[in-house]
Amino acid sequence: MSALADHRIDRISTRKLHDHYPRTVGRNARLGSHGSGGTYTVAVVHTDQGASGWGIALGDVDPCQPLVGRRVEDVFDPAVGVTEPSAMPLDLALHDLAGRLLGQPVYAMLGAAGSTTVPCYDAAIYFDDLDPDDDPRGLDAVLANCAADHALGHRAFKLKIGRGNRWMPAADGVARDIEVTRAVRAAYPEARILVDANDGYPAERFVDYLEAVSDCGLYWIEEPFPETHEDLRRLRRDLDRLGSTALIADGEARPDIPLLLDLAAGGLLDVLLMDVVSYGFTAWRQVMPEVVAAGVAASPHAWGQPLKSLYAAHIAAGLGNVAVVEGVPGHTTGIEPASYQLVEGSIELSSAPGFGVELSPHEGAHE
Repeated sequence: MSALADHRIDRISTRKLHDHYPRTVGRNARLGSHGSGGTYTVAVVHTDQGASGWGIALGDVDPCQPLVGRRVEDVFDPAVGVTEPSAMPLDLALHDLAGRLLGQPVYAMLGAAGSTTVPCYDAAIYFDDLDPDDDPRGLDAVLANCAADHALGHRAFKLKIGRGNRWMPAADGVARDIEVTRAVRAAYPEARILVDANDGYPAERFVDYLEAVSDCGLYWIEEPFPETHEDLRRLRRDLDRLGSTALIADGEARPDIPLLLDLAAGGLLDVLLMDVVSYGFTAWRQVMPEVVAAGVAASPHAWGQPLKSLYAAHIAAGLGNVAVVEGVPGHTTGIEPASYQLVEGSIELSSAPGFGVELSPHEGAHE
């Protein structure tokens, strides 16, 4: 702890970073176009000894300014995470700072319980077959997106399903979901195929989709409908009847942690998905023993920013018990080339201290 005790927080600043996806990402079961990237705030914690650490801010950073003058060890414990509630918006920045002060990557600070080669799936396969409205591109658009992301190094694909929730008549939507799933499986027979309905299916109708893709070897099924004991029991029975080994993944949207752990302990969920940023690094460190005790795996939700995939990979390599992490194709303006790579479907983490990524010296600065 001496390295943290020797440093006091001297200044807390913010930067704006800009993400760029390789294409416009279309609709899912509930939302319209996800665009081609976005702008967000990162927090930078500077110490009186000239060190700094940074990360995506977990909310408004301004209320953290009274922390200036505090020793780093007063607000952060490498064995636990953030210990001062008012410092929680700095959760990721403090993890990065502590790793740098200790001279170790964040995953090592977390325990190095997993591999630094972390399986990663492509999470950018949306409903691009439905766009544009006046001349939909159809199935070829989805296959083209898979091909483009395969060329980037992805070897597993998460397909958005649930077109009948908003965008197509219900029966037509199920038919297109089936068509897309079967086409991607045919094009990539060795790939892991994951599907995500964003709670867009009526629970009693999801079996229609399952039966039609029962020979596609789905790796997991994510948020097919709002989670309840009754509906998940029915889903589990259907999977057993069909001989499917697909995992049931849930917990991204507005997670009710006691409910999720209860469902997991009851054998109704296999993977928990709380977001790596909005739920937070410290919270994941606290809950992971309970996830393990429930007998299920984790996969912190990471959609939105490519940096979130890096954070999720550090949780995987640090805490273990992570099945696979969510990949967000794209690049970020405002950071130096990252010290990690996507190679043959896995994120390869380096041994660089902290999260191993440097901010560009000037671009995006704002204090």
